[in-house]
Amino acid sequence: MKKVLVVLMALALLLPSMAFAGGSKESGGMNLMIYTSMKENLISQIVDKFTELHPEVSVDYYSAGAGKLMAKIATERQAGSVACDVLWTSEVPDFIGLRDEGVLLPYKSPEREYVVSTIDDPDGYFTAARLGTLGICYNTDLVKEPPKTWDDLLDPLYKGNFSIANPALSGTSMVSVAMMVENLGWDYIQKLADNGARMGQGSGQVVDDTAAGDTYAAIGVDYITLDKIAKGATLGFAYTDQMLVIPSPVAIMAGTKNEEAAKLFVDFLLSKEGQECVAAAYTLPVREDVEPRMDMGLVHPDEAKARAMSLDYDALADNKEAYIAKFTEIIQGGN
Repeated sequence: MKKVLVVLMALALLLPSMAFAGGSKESGGMNLMIYTSMKENLISQIVDKFTELHPEVSVDYYSAGAGKLMAKIATERQAGSVACDVLWTSEVPDFIGLRDEGVLLPYKSPEREYVVSTIDDPDGYFTAARLGTLGICYNTDLVKEPPKTWDDLLDPLYKGNFSIANPALSGTSMVSVAMMVENLGWDYIQKLADNGARMGQGSGQVVDDTAAGDTYAAIGVDYITLDKIAKGATLGFAYTDQMLVIPSPVAIMAGTKNEEAAKLFVDFLLSKEGQECVAAAYTLPVREDVEPRMDMGLVHPDEAKARAMSLDYDALADNKEAYIAKFTEIIQGGN
């Protein structure tokens, strides 16, 4: 009896340490590790539904900013053992870099033909699994008429009261900054700085700061902002005429020991059922046959694609550090 108690106590102590940071869905059979920058309200829904349909797959996921994930993968590559099987973030240049380094496994899912996206890798090294959109997140107690154009943000109302997430911390912000520069010019960034625009922390933090009234408005990720609105935050969300549309690619790591499980997950994520989970989390699906939350102010994927700012992702992959450095210098120099 004492031996049984000792074993049970040992197991109780071991179980917490066995759960990987971010989340865990355990079952028998195949294993799968997902690294993602998607927030908990999105990735948890996806994993829950996937494991319901595929109980034979034991799923762990690690959720963090794109920069942290890339650093983690780099460390693991140096050690000769990459734990990640599937990578899903919003920093397209990272996928281009990993593809060019031979780190990704090409896979053309049968669901790929239904995908609507602003970017496509013809060889299937990565596929958009979400059309992340960013709009103006604003405090409804402080802003009564939301901005409709980018020039509206230069109004004295927003002097010292508009923020953008730090592009060095947020992959979504980094791509957004690049889009703004390519379509509006560095002169526009300088005008924002002259109007006291701030550089906040992560994508979630700038939304929280706006809800708290520390800033009047910020560039906000759709599902982060709308989730807080649904929970009662004093926030509004509006798109400008030219939209920030950032595809979130999913890819399988080359050399994975869990290739079958990884392909099952990618297939599910791109399927109608998987994209319904994406839509339910207040962001844009990549399929036209899945209805987005229009009642929350979102638009259809085809409209988002038509209104999207253009961006040369291949050029950005080679120059993102320069974009970050110049943006930081301008914004911090203006405050």
